[in-house]
Formats: sequence, structure tokens, C-alpha cells
Amino acid sequence: MSLSESILPVPGVRLGIAAAGINYPDRDDLLVIELAEGASCAGVFTRNAFCAAPVELARQHLQKTVPRYLLVNSGNANAGTGRQGFQAAVQSCEALAALVGCEVTQVLPFSTGVIGEHLPVERLLKALPDALAQLDGAAWPVAAGAIMTTDTRAKMVSRQFEVEGVAVTVTGIAKGAGMIRPDMATMLAYLATDLKVEPGLLQSCLQQALEPSFNSISVDGDTSTNDACILMASGVSSLAPVTDAGSAAYRKLSEAVREVCMYLAREIIRDGEGATKLVQIQVEQAADEQEARTVAYTIAHSPLVKTALFAADPNWGRILAAVGRAGLHELAIEQVEIWLDDVCIVRDGGRAASYTEAAGQQVMDRPEFTIGVKLGRGQARARVLTCDLSYDYVKINAEYRT
Repeated sequence: MSLSESILPVPGVRLGIAAAGINYPDRDDLLVIELAEGASCAGVFTRNAFCAAPVELARQHLQKTVPRYLLVNSGNANAGTGRQGFQAAVQSCEALAALVGCEVTQVLPFSTGVIGEHLPVERLLKALPDALAQLDGAAWPVAAGAIMTTDTRAKMVSRQFEVEGVAVTVTGIAKGAGMIRPDMATMLAYLATDLKVEPGLLQSCLQQALEPSFNSISVDGDTSTNDACILMASGVSSLAPVTDAGSAAYRKLSEAVREVCMYLAREIIRDGEGATKLVQIQVEQAADEQEARTVAYTIAHSPLVKTALFAADPNWGRILAAVGRAGLHELAIEQVEIWLDDVCIVRDGGRAASYTEAAGQQVMDRPEFTIGVKLGRGQARARVLTCDLSYDYVKINAEYRT
């Protein structure tokens, strides 16, 4: 079964898509998500100080009321656009609210695309009726395509589980391929379930799923101005509302949401701009988790390491140097081990006695592998997913606005 065929509708959630011509001619670039009355919604947003106007407005609206509609455009980030950009986001929400008969604060706006250019609001407003006319519970695959920018493929997945014999669905879509080093979630991700979940629990569920997934990936070390991750609970399930974190329903929901986030995060790295390798960096035996994450990200963000990954060059000295400059206090280098999958490349302060270039090359030639680091300082660990840095990454981003 193909990925698109496995995507399951979420009762109480409908999606409508239109081609507004915001930046891309002849392609879908506008998405409206409709939630059933009584739904709940949780969200996490970028910590970038230059957050986009829709991020600022969505935060405000989410604090004031329960959303009924999400409005997403691709092709223009509406970031770095000052007061005019904020008014464009407000105007977009007002127009959708007027068409559907809800409060303006019940609309959450989202944008992705080029930073620093003003949103062509008139095009967006003109396409809104078309998007509303297309509202359909089965439109997740088309919606996943409408939110893409430099992505080469749509990212989507569904999971189902049972509670008291009743099937519960969690479906999610995401976009992202560049400007990926999330400091909350990913560039844009939308997940939904048909359960009814108390808002505080829904927020906790989302937060717990982020750390091992979207908060543990990096393509290029850049945190976007527009990052947002939204978890919606339509509440139309026949099951009783989820109000207890210790309940079986909450535990199963948390597991499913985590699985969906992990899958989508992995797909983002796999589709990194120009990426040819998916690499897991596993740091173990750290003094604490933050130390482990620091080492992992230092390796993941090293241009020298990333270009060696692209070349399939087992230049282990670049990895060793990254570990050494990660800033760990009094690092005992003789305790450090570095591995490529099951091949030890560094031990006792230098190249491992058993290491051969041929063994290292065999691992580096693989499309997916793990760089393992054992620090010999404690029991903490961390995992980060990253990719290589290729010619195409430079080309894509050099020509992004042309």
C-alpha cells in the first residue's frame, strides 16, 4: 500500500485547497483546515525573535479561544514585514471568519516561503471561496502538497489504535526541507485525532512528542521564522473525553502522536535540500542530556563533516575535531570512542587500532548510517538526525528567489 493510500481521514476534520498564485503559478498554495465545533487545539511555535506575523497572531488567537479554522499559505512567509505584514495576517483571518461565520480569533494563520516580501493578500482572499468549496475529510494528501516549498515530496502518515473497541485515528502532514534546525517543532506540521482531549493534556501530549522528533533534527542549523506545529483533537469520537494523563486512552494517544512526529521528522531530513544521506548521530555516556545534545549538534552542523558525508569520505578526523570543539569541560579524550555503525574509528585518544579505511568506506557508502560517540563521562544520551551538505543544497538556496 502506498503512503497516500494509507492516509486516513480524521472524523471532524475537513481540508480545502486552492491555487491562489501567491508565488507559484498553477499549483495549490492555499489550505483551509476546518475543525468540528467543540474541538481542542494545541500549538508550539518558533522561538526565533523575528517570528513571522502569522506566528505572532496565531499565538494570540490560540490563547483567547478554541480555533475552528486554520489558514495556511505557501510561497510567502510574511516574515520580516513589520506592521503591514501583521495587518495582512489579520485581514486574512477576518476574511475567512466572515465567509464561514466564526469569530476572527477562531482562525489561526500560518505562512511559509520567502522571507521579507509582503503577502499578496488580494490573491489569498480571492482564492478563499475555492478552498472552502473543496472542504473534504479525505483531502490530507492534497493538503500535504499545498504546503510544500522546496520539498521534493509530500510528507504524511496515519496511525490507528483502539480504545474500548473503538478505533481512534491520528493523521499528520508536515513540510520542510531547508532552514531546518527546529527550536520547538518543524517548519510546519499539522496533526489531528478524533478523540476529545482536555486542552492542557493535548498540549502536554504535543510537547512530549516534540523532543525526540522535530526537536532532534537538523538539515542546516537554521531555525525558521515561521515554525509551527499544531495538534488538533476534533472531539467527535464516541469515546469519553480524555481528562486523565494516566488513562489508557491518553497513553495510546501519546504513543501514536509520538510515532507520527518521529516519522514526519525523519521524512524531513530524508528530503533535506540536496540531501543524499540520512545520518543518525548517537551520543552516549555524557554527563547530562544537554551535553550529549551539544556534541551531537556540533557534529551535525559542521560543514566539514557534512561535506565528507556527501563525498562518502571516511575522514574521521573531522568528526573527532567536532567532538573536541564542542566545549565540554575537561573532556578526557582517552575515554572517547567514535563509531561509524559497528566500526570503531577512534579509541584511546586516536585512531582505533582495529580500524581500516576499507571498513570506514563501506559504512560511508551507505545511504543511511549512524555516527556513534561514547564520551565516558556518565549515563546520559541524545540522538539527532541530520543529512549531508551537497552541491544541490548550495544551488537550491543560491537560486531560491530567482
